[in-house]
Amino acid sequence: MQNIVSFKLSNYFQLHRQKIKLNQQDLVNRNIDDYNQQDAGFTLIELIVVVLLAGILAAIAAPGWVAFVNRQQLNKANDALLAVLQDAQREAQKKKLSYSVSFQKNSTTQNVEVAIYPTKKSDGSNLAFADISTWKPLGVDVGVSSDKFILGTNLSSENSAGSSVSYTLSTSAKMTFDYMGTLTNANFGTVTPPATEPSGIKIVVAIPSPQNPSSAGSVKRCIIVKTLLGSTVTKKDSDCN
Repeated sequence: MQNIVSFKLSNYFQLHRQKIKLNQQDLVNRNIDDYNQQDAGFTLIELIVVVLLAGILAAIAAPGWVAFVNRQQLNKANDALLAVLQDAQREAQKKKLSYSVSFQKNSTTQNVEVAIYPTKKSDGSNLAFADISTWKPLGVDVGVSSDKFILGTNLSSENSAGSSVSYTLSTSAKMTFDYMGTLTNANFGTVTPPATEPSGIKIVVAIPSPQNPSSAGSVKRCIIVKTLLGSTVTKKDSDCN
């Protein structure tokens, strides 16, 4: 009798332990299912919130990014402008000939273009503006989009600085280096107090004004020539006015 009771108790505890294990396993499986269901994806509301937040952040960041890119392009254009003047000066010294640099805006492509060329033709006469054939977009070699900025100068005539910078390029937008690489008959402008020296010959690249694309905005870069030897300084923004 005692053996029978012991056997039954043993079976009872064994079945009870198996039941507890099954319950524990079922609980684990339920937790896993719940976790998988919760982690299965996003609700429509969550997606809408994420899209709205992304749009707001993009709207805030976009103007700053565009301004940064424009400034970088303008810096590269100014570097290219300096390289053009230096190339013309070197060509004049190397070939012992007078070399000129001219600027224009191509009416078809809207690109700002520059040309380096011998000032005189083989017969000794000056090369006419209409006969210049070496035009190329400013900064094309360094990846600058020259239709994104405008160029201006204070050149009132060849090698002569006027009182203000004009963004309407004409045949007067011309600089000439003689066979020694110096600026012939240069006029660097008048001294306007409180300044103590002439303003110099200015070549300016600028981001167009949003209100008037043919005039300059506040973001500018420029090369200023102040000596007969063609020495240059680079300036920006209000110093280029």
